[in-house]
Parts: sequence; structure tokens; C-alpha cells
Amino acid sequence: MTLSAENQASFSENAWKCAKCGRELKITKTVFSYLGHTFSHEVPVCPGCGKIFISQELAEGRMAEVEALLEDK
Repeated sequence: MTLSAENQASFSENAWKCAKCGRELKITKTVFSYLGHTFSHEVPVCPGCGKIFISQELAEGRMAEVEALLEDK
């Protein structure tokens, strides 16, 4: 799964920086694990410390969907 064109444009324009070390975040394919299942998504990640930025859209959208599907099993 990748960032939508709108989110990529917004991310590029804002040049988000890491609150911990101040480096500019880079879009990176990241693997998430929940209840023994994994899925991947491209998210902004700090190349220095590895902190990941999870947008509200991702948390309330795709991640919430996956969580609901897995918990219903």
C-alpha cells in the first residue's frame, strides 16, 4: 500500500522533520505486525533514529480496518 497522491504532495510540501533528532522524514515501506499478522505501508520514517510517523488518516483508516478484521477472526 502506498500514500495517496494527495498525501504524498502534502508530505513533500511540508518537509516534515523528526521531533527527536530534527532530520527530514523519508517515505519508506514499513512492515507492521498485529496479532501475528503483518501488512506493509509506505510511511514517513526518520532516517536517523527510525521513528515512524503514523498519520491520523492511516490510523483511523487502513490500520483500523486491519485491526477490526483480525479481531473478528
